[in-house]
Amino acid sequence: MSEQDNLQEADGNKEQETVNDTAQTPQSEAPQDDDAVINEIDESNAEDAEDEGSKDRHTIEEKEYEKMSMEDLVDELDKLVKNEKVQAIKTHVENIRTEFKSKFNAFLDEKKEEFLNEGGNEIDFYFSSPLQKRFKDTYKDYRNKLNTHYNNIQSSLKNNLSERLEIIEEIKGLINVEENINTTYKHFKELQDRWKNAGPIPRDKYNNAWNSYHHHVEIFYDFLHLNRDLRDLDFKHNLEQKLKIIDRAEELAKDDNLNRAFRELQVLHKMWKEELGPVGKEHREEIWNRFKAATKTIHDKRQLYFAELDKVYEDNLKVKHAIIDKINAIAEKGANSHKEWQAAIKDVEALRNEFFNAGKVPIKVNEATWAKFKDVVRNFNRKKNAFYKDLKKDQYDNLQKKLDLIKIAEDNKDSDDFETATPLMKKIQSDWKKIGHVPRKNSDKIWLQFKAACNHYFDRLHAAKNAANAEGNEAYAKKSELLDTIKSIELSGDKDADITLIKSHIETWKNLGNVPSNKRYIEGKLNSVLDELFSKLNLNKNEAELIKFDTKLEILNNAQDSRHLDNERTFIRKKINEIKSEINQLENNLQFFTNVDDSNPLVKEVHNNINQHKESLKLWKTKLSKIKELY
Repeated sequence: MSEQDNLQEADGNKEQETVNDTAQTPQSEAPQDDDAVINEIDESNAEDAEDEGSKDRHTIEEKEYEKMSMEDLVDELDKLVKNEKVQAIKTHVENIRTEFKSKFNAFLDEKKEEFLNEGGNEIDFYFSSPLQKRFKDTYKDYRNKLNTHYNNIQSSLKNNLSERLEIIEEIKGLINVEENINTTYKHFKELQDRWKNAGPIPRDKYNNAWNSYHHHVEIFYDFLHLNRDLRDLDFKHNLEQKLKIIDRAEELAKDDNLNRAFRELQVLHKMWKEELGPVGKEHREEIWNRFKAATKTIHDKRQLYFAELDKVYEDNLKVKHAIIDKINAIAEKGANSHKEWQAAIKDVEALRNEFFNAGKVPIKVNEATWAKFKDVVRNFNRKKNAFYKDLKKDQYDNLQKKLDLIKIAEDNKDSDDFETATPLMKKIQSDWKKIGHVPRKNSDKIWLQFKAACNHYFDRLHAAKNAANAEGNEAYAKKSELLDTIKSIELSGDKDADITLIKSHIETWKNLGNVPSNKRYIEGKLNSVLDELFSKLNLNKNEAELIKFDTKLEILNNAQDSRHLDNERTFIRKKINEIKSEINQLENNLQFFTNVDDSNPLVKEVHNNINQHKESLKLWKTKLSKIKELY
């Protein structure tokens, strides 16, 4: 007879005979609501029974996976697969897998949106994630271990089922045998021990096998009416143990730790069903009703807890909808600058984390909530990417402008025409600062290239200036000594000889070279000393002035910066124009003196002023002609 035939025969016999102990009776004796409770417990026990170690699944903590990052989810999966029995972590693994897929798909959508906004074609999109690969590898390892586990136990489960069906058949065969009742009872007890040690069976055969077993056990006990002592002894033992189970169930009904209470309740039902036989008919309904009532109390409290949990999920849903609205508002507002977009990105990232940490929502709206969340994030990313796409175009334009400045810098970095190159190099440095951002991948490279060219030029300029300053300091020291010499000149009284001596010192002064700009005051000291000497010689003022001017002109002409000579020429021209204007004004003033001869003091004063200005004009024109000769 096949396993299926045995089970069908057992079910058929069960329908024909009356069995009153509800733990081993058809569930129709209990109200329909109670059936759901008992079935839930039986299903869980059947799952545990398939593998004797799977009870561990009740003690492995289920964390708030929805609040974990993708990295943390992968770490948690890896820890479970490595450290726990593979058959005990199915629920944990599937919950982790659901959360990881949701988060990764949202992340992948963002990457795809960025790719498309940068001009990519959808068909070409490809994104490789080491984290996703690690998750897939770990999940694959889990599936392989699970398959290996079930392949290993499959044969054992079938053999155990066959063993249990044989035991049922042997119990059936004990009835009406022609042997001593004590011998038969002893044989029955041996079969019960064999049953307890027969090992796990497939979960889909669990309830039928156990119900069939208890059905025929009760028939055997009815058969024992010929020897009430043996039967009543068992009934008494079973009653005592079941009353202890009921007492414990009623204690659990008062326990506030509902998950712990429900798990222990499952164990109590398993003991009631698997370890204990029937009780006397007069007690069966009473004790079952007590056990069922305690069971229902625990179940109702647990359902109330889940109802409260549903309210929490509804509150979480409101929070998530509020977060979605905030992200949508940020997306609709947009931004007009890199700084504003960076602030918006930071805000959206914070809201994303709030969304992930907001907790579970009702299962019926979970996918819709995720879809809405992804839509608003995608909308935000689309606008952000569009902005940066335009910004990148500007950045590439800026890149070309800066490359042009680099070329100018490198073309002039070795120039010896410091007078021309220096303002040019300073200008391109100023222009560089005014140009906006360039692509980040180019930023450091071109800055170092530009900086190197500019530094090379200005290092050369400073070296040249330092060399010039060294010469200038030496010239200053010598001019200081010469100035003391000129101060100490004692005039001989021979005007021409004294002028020749003074001019020779002036010529020596010219040949000593230029002094640093911060020490040019020594030229003024020389002029003061010369003024004093020329005053002693009663030298013509204009002649003395021209001697000093020749010295000044020589110094200006030898200066590296030609602007000093240009400035002097401009100053002289301005002075000539001012004197001419002054002469014209004075000559115009003479026209106001009518019927007055030249002997008038006022007229004389005007004429004297005009003559003085004309002499001064001659001097300034001479100076101008000397400058023109240099050009």
